[in-house]
Amino acid sequence: MTQRTDRVDELLRQEIGQLLARDVADPRIGFATITDVETTPDLRHAKVWVSVIGTEAERKAAVGALAHAMPFIRHELGGRLRIKRIPELHVRLDDTSERGTRVLRLLDELESGVTADVSGLDAEALPTPVARLPHEGDAPEDPPVPEALPVEPAAPGARRRPGRRADDGHPPRRPRRARR
Repeated sequence: MTQRTDRVDELLRQEIGQLLARDVADPRIGFATITDVETTPDLRHAKVWVSVIGTEAERKAAVGALAHAMPFIRHELGGRLRIKRIPELHVRLDDTSERGTRVLRLLDELESGVTADVSGLDAEALPTPVARLPHEGDAPEDPPVPEALPVEPAAPGARRRPGRRADDGHPPRRPRRARR
């Protein structure tokens, strides 16, 4: 990879993401995120890596809908970008979040010493947050936050600067003179 293809990849990722958010109204796409774009050195083809939250069937439907929308997106990119050739866009499902979820689940099982039931866990793509257990060497918990100082209400018609209390010790400001 060269710096040029890296810049083109990032530009395509940003623009495709904006087009999906604003101009593509297919309900099958759901919550899809463009995670990466990989172009060939000759800029003729590009793999568009997409992460989709949902069940396996919803992810497949979203990838199919995105593949169907890619000619429109390519046409729109032609009007937005100033590059010689807009690559053919090929949609691929990015499963790094699922693999990360599986690793987190395995680490949690090792830490707790209990094997979890995994029969219904593959239905969603993202992990469910789990409370972290305290470990030896952890930093102490955050100190309690002090209570806020009371703020006195201003007199009717009086103007104060934001964040100042009525008895902050500063003299009141003089009104500005009108310009001519």
